[in-house]
Amino acid sequence: MKIAFTTSDNIHIDAHFGSAKKIDVYEVDQASYSFVTTLKFDGELKEDGNEDKLLPKIEALRDCTIVYVSTIGGTAAARLIKHKITPIKAQSEEQEITDVLTKLVQTLNGNPPPWLRKALQKPRLALDDLDQVDQSEDSRGGFAPSPA
Repeated sequence: MKIAFTTSDNIHIDAHFGSAKKIDVYEVDQASYSFVTTLKFDGELKEDGNEDKLLPKIEALRDCTIVYVSTIGGTAAARLIKHKITPIKAQSEEQEITDVLTKLVQTLNGNPPPWLRKALQKPRLALDDLDQVDQSEDSRGGFAPSPA
């Protein structure tokens, strides 16, 4: 599963969701975690209640199961939840991303709490599903690659 972290320094979970200029994304499973990418945002990102800035972030996080933040507004949290992304507030702005990742791996190897089990049930579109989507589009008059 992919887990995101709002950060200013790529070490700590120290950025407000709405005003975060960077969000680090990691892949986490029962064996380990690995860095995937840093999503970068610019423009007017002040903590001012302007909800228009949320859409690009929510869209960029669509493959994530959880996003850790230092703080988040109620509207932003509700919009994330609506998109099946669970926002979690960090214990402090000094909390390190790697500490959370290590604890997540340990938790996945044990008995995850109900909130994490629910987050893990987020549906994923598998490659086989993509083939089915392509085939169904073809039957409705869409185009398909020509056979080689």
